Amino acid sequence: MLRFYKSFLYALNGVIILTKTERNFQIIVVGAIVSLITSIGFEFSNQPLNSNEWLFIFLGIGLVSVSEALNTALEKTLDTLHPNIHPGVGKAKDMAAAATMIASTIALIIGIIVFGSRFWELLPI
Repeated sequence: MLRFYKSFLYALNGVIILTKTERNFQIIVVGAIVSLITSIGFEFSNQPLNSNEWLFIFLGIGLVSVSEALNTALEKTLDTLHPNIHPGVGKAKDMAAAATMIASTIALIIGIIVFGSRFWELLPI
């Protein structure tokens, strides 16, 4: 049980490091908070989210967060192992960044699908 507890603390430390030091992860945290506040706001309106919509909101947040954490870990590892410019390292880092961009695009599409019609109904047209 002690090993499990220590591994949890290491993981929590990783989240703290990401949040304190990585600008892109900080942006993701802000986006996640805005998404959750928006979702909760609709819960108190006449347009609450259903369980599938909540699921997709959390999956979108998780997908972007995990991809950015892995992207950052890969970049830090490659920078440590190969501090000089190398075309192979550059390509690997670009591909990892692409994963985060794809995840972010999917999360944006989820947000448009879940929130789009709700916001549209709020417009005084």
